[in-house]
Amino acid sequence: MFIVFDGIDGAGKSTQIELTRAWLVERGHVAETLYDPGSTSLGLKLRELLLGNHDLTIAPEAETLMFVAARAQLVAEKIRPALESGKVVLCDRYTYSTVVYQGHAGGVDVRKIRAANDLATGGLQPDLAILFDLPAEVAFERIGGNLDRMESRGLAYFEKVRQGFLVEAQKNLSIARVVDATASPAAIQEIIQVHLREVLMHREAAR
Repeated sequence: MFIVFDGIDGAGKSTQIELTRAWLVERGHVAETLYDPGSTSLGLKLRELLLGNHDLTIAPEAETLMFVAARAQLVAEKIRPALESGKVVLCDRYTYSTVVYQGHAGGVDVRKIRAANDLATGGLQPDLAILFDLPAEVAFERIGGNLDRMESRGLAYFEKVRQGFLVEAQKNLSIARVVDATASPAAIQEIIQVHLREVLMHREAAR
């Protein structure tokens, strides 16, 4: 089972991934946590370039392809092998992020990003995508002053990111679930568990 956690920065994804992993392990599942970009040697080097604070100029199209390259390596090296071994994969960000951050908010052609994502992933889609929604102003306040390269693009960019995720959620109703990230961590986790139970029941019924 492949579960993606995505959404605007500052929404609490990392906390929910750990809570979800613990919940799954308690129920006998073997869960592996990954993050995109990252979790591979290539992914970590690209992550440093993409998110680090430096003076290197990266064109929007080059930025997009760097994210996609990190994803291709992550799928080949980590995600597919974990799924094939029967693990539950919990991934912090996936294809939605590039479509939203570089496409909806960054101006790169979304159709071309989707095609690049398909190439990188071999069409691998999650069984469930939890998209965390938060007002852009709240997200910006939560992050504070320690901003990475994406986060430093300002409030207007954050608003485009938020709206982009909402648009993508509507286009992917079969797997995407929007969660109100202004709720308490406990309340958010309860909602996630409801969605997870639905997926688990569906998979069990399909056997």
